[in-house]
Amino acid sequence: MVVRVNRKPRKKRIIILGGGFGGVYAAMHLEKLMARHSAVEVSLVSRDNFFLFTPMLHEIAASDLEITNIVNPLRKLLRKVEVLVGDVNEIDLQNKQVLISRGYRNHSQQLNYDHLVVALGSITNFYDIPGLAELAVPMKSLRDAVQLRAQVIRHLEEANWETNAANRQSFLTFVVAGGGFAGVETVAALNDFVRDALPFYPNLTEDMLRVVLVHSGPVILPELGESLGRHAQKVLARRDVEIRFNTRVKSVTENRIFLTDGVQISSRTLVWTAGTVPSPLISSLPCAKERGRIIVNQFLRVPNWPNVWAVGDCALVPNVRSPGQFHPPTAQHAIRQGKVVAHNIAAALLGRPQKSFSFKTIGLLASIGRRAGVARIFGFNFSGFVAWWMWRTIYLSKLPGFDKKVRVAFDWTLDLVFPKDVCAVHELPEHHGFHRPELTNSAIGRNGDHELGLPDGVNLNLGRRRTAS
Repeated sequence: MVVRVNRKPRKKRIIILGGGFGGVYAAMHLEKLMARHSAVEVSLVSRDNFFLFTPMLHEIAASDLEITNIVNPLRKLLRKVEVLVGDVNEIDLQNKQVLISRGYRNHSQQLNYDHLVVALGSITNFYDIPGLAELAVPMKSLRDAVQLRAQVIRHLEEANWETNAANRQSFLTFVVAGGGFAGVETVAALNDFVRDALPFYPNLTEDMLRVVLVHSGPVILPELGESLGRHAQKVLARRDVEIRFNTRVKSVTENRIFLTDGVQISSRTLVWTAGTVPSPLISSLPCAKERGRIIVNQFLRVPNWPNVWAVGDCALVPNVRSPGQFHPPTAQHAIRQGKVVAHNIAAALLGRPQKSFSFKTIGLLASIGRRAGVARIFGFNFSGFVAWWMWRTIYLSKLPGFDKKVRVAFDWTLDLVFPKDVCAVHELPEHHGFHRPELTNSAIGRNGDHELGLPDGVNLNLGRRRTAS
């Protein structure tokens, strides 16, 4: 007698690597598309258990927004997707396996996949500049923004009692390297923050402050064109931001920044926004790459690897409308790439036609300080208050989660009436120059689902507009 055992077929597994715009939006759309197909499971591997809305990162550094208002718990955004918090250690395309390490104990786990989406994004590129990686503060993560805010406040505190004029000047000189969107928005927000904070420090005056933007080109914000770039320069200059053109950072010490044009700036704060490079894991993959990014076809599939896809900063996506050209690595492109790759994976599983990725940039916007902005929307230029209002309106609409939209709108409304928080940070570990304090993982957030790496001693239980000294 033969006994037949009915075994359930193994579920098809889709693994998405990366919790940025491309990865999260791919997971969100796959969740919708595959909701009725129980034979498919989707897993997202992310270094953090939250999605960070990076366009508003500089507002965290400048105390315009509460920290948790621009992060969304992944398990809240993705109800039916398995969220695996950990680091990706190895990608084995040949055997369709991914090795990750999870949790604080770095527990290793091997994942098998049927379809893989590589959305690992990019990391800061320090270009091997002496002292830069050790002493500069990048602006890529929530940790960076919180660290910058803590460091600026600490230096204001130290400058307030410093009697040596040279030392005081180094504490009160803030340098941002990079004249693109991240650099300009950061320097504008930082300039507003330190000047608004001065009334709380009786020994400091505005003429002691020096805020510098270092840019390698002749005009800042080159993506927006010369006209808007020059307008932004004039606005920043009126607000006492010094811009140094056609020069780069050559080296950095604890209290001095050396530029390639021979200029030396006495400063203990350098914010680095002048370069990124795709995740180092990409370089080890046995697939075609260019400029460090994975080459994909118009369907976002990696050639010669039929079940591997790539989106976002780590993917080189051809522009089907302009042969020989590629789409820029921006958030608005990554969001739409996530949607298209989800459609195409579902189509591959269900035997349906696939869709080419084609997207024309709708617009580019930059905030250049309080109540001022520059924007190019559908080929039309805007500047001043209108552009600033458009920046806030558009990015607020893109922020995931209705509750987050309400919280950000509420914070912005309060910002019209009350001064910024200037919270003294007394418990940071002893360090000199702009050495970074030891970073630890602290659990914060109202919903208990934000495990954010923050500087020790930074008290995040802050009233929105309380001021301490």
